[in-house]
Amino acid sequence: MKRVATSFFALAALAAAGAGGYWAGIRGYSAPSLDSFIEAFSQEQSTRPKGTGAVIYFRHPDGEPIYSANPRRVEDGRDFIAVLASEDVSFDSPAPAVPTESASVSGEKRILYYRNPMGLPDTSPVPKKDSMGMDYIPVFEGEEEDGSTVKVAAGKLQRTGVKTGAAARSVVVRPVRVPGTVQLDERRISVVSTRTEAFLEEVAQVTTGEVIVEGQPLVRFYSPEIAAAGAQYATDLNSGARNAAASGSLQRLENLGVPAEAVAEIRKTRKVPISVTMTAARGGVVLERMAVDGMKAEPGEALFRIADISTVWVVADVPEYELGSIRVGADATIRIRSRPGIVLTGKVGLIYPQVDAQTRTTRVRIEVPNADRFLLADMYADVEIATGAGEPVVTVPNSAVIDTGERQVVIVDKGNGSFEPREVKVGMRGQGMTEIREGIEEGEQVVVSANFLIDAESNLKAALNALTPAETKP
Repeated sequence: MKRVATSFFALAALAAAGAGGYWAGIRGYSAPSLDSFIEAFSQEQSTRPKGTGAVIYFRHPDGEPIYSANPRRVEDGRDFIAVLASEDVSFDSPAPAVPTESASVSGEKRILYYRNPMGLPDTSPVPKKDSMGMDYIPVFEGEEEDGSTVKVAAGKLQRTGVKTGAAARSVVVRPVRVPGTVQLDERRISVVSTRTEAFLEEVAQVTTGEVIVEGQPLVRFYSPEIAAAGAQYATDLNSGARNAAASGSLQRLENLGVPAEAVAEIRKTRKVPISVTMTAARGGVVLERMAVDGMKAEPGEALFRIADISTVWVVADVPEYELGSIRVGADATIRIRSRPGIVLTGKVGLIYPQVDAQTRTTRVRIEVPNADRFLLADMYADVEIATGAGEPVVTVPNSAVIDTGERQVVIVDKGNGSFEPREVKVGMRGQGMTEIREGIEEGEQVVVSANFLIDAESNLKAALNALTPAETKP
């Protein structure tokens, strides 16, 4: 084909030379000779760049549309002509080649070679296409790939919707949501009782569930033992006995639990009161009333049980597998089911050192203020306990981590369409973020969307590399 075209151009040149000679002759000009046209044509042929690259195929020496993949001869014994990679005819727009000299002068990266777009070990020193019409990808100086790097064209990245984000330091908080109940603070429960045998003469008009205040009278009683100790103390005071004797009888009254007001009355009047009034040592809610008018109370017998509910406990049942993430002092958010819209806050005060054998849960105690006394014992509550170390760690979005069950992989964006699958060690997860303990540094760009496509291409490349020899760079 090229031979026919060459002959056509030669004939056209001769015709042009003849016409030019005739025109020059009638006007008196000297026409160039035929030898000068032939010499110029030969110089043009010699200045054409020589073909480079591997042999693509063999063509017919006369330009006929006959081709061969292997060396071949025509009937008259002439060999087919080898067509090199740079001489292959392409109807697509050729990719512009970057000259080595200009690249070095301008500071741009020099193209080393072109690699197969499918990751096959096939390279070319010049731009070309594979059997499916895909352009070979240029490999620039300093961008030689290792075995784990995947190169993806910019157009393919846009079509697949690949998005990246930077690994950053942040606090990972994962709330543990568990049920709980409101309970009374054991330290704020008190019992009203006598330390000696007593007969109750009058009981205050308070009932179970009522709120009382500190110092409020509860019961008036008569005790023979207290009366005897009071008489001895009054006698010591009236006789002007030594301080030691008076102090001994006073100490006995205090040991019997006689209120300070009654002792002061004996000291003032020098008389023993017939009965003693007992008051509430602290304010709160009456949990139980066992005292009845006229009853005989034994020493230590509970007459009233009173609870101070200004502060209560919320006890949550945390599953055994969540205990590793719960710590004392962690913030907790409490929502009472019977009081919608009310949110309380507190801190974990104690993790009970026992796991329930039936439910496999452990109780966690949270102290909550209850100044308005609207929290009642045994109310149901929903508890959220914040977990985490409380210190910033390297984190990436959950979507950036590919979890295969046996290992976790994050795709790192190395720029210019290069991606590296990197195995990492993950930690705590919460609020859409995953802690990275090893494998990723702060500030590195990671793929957060469509990363499984790049991972699949990386696995394909690894499989092909295992089946084929390493690529030979030209």
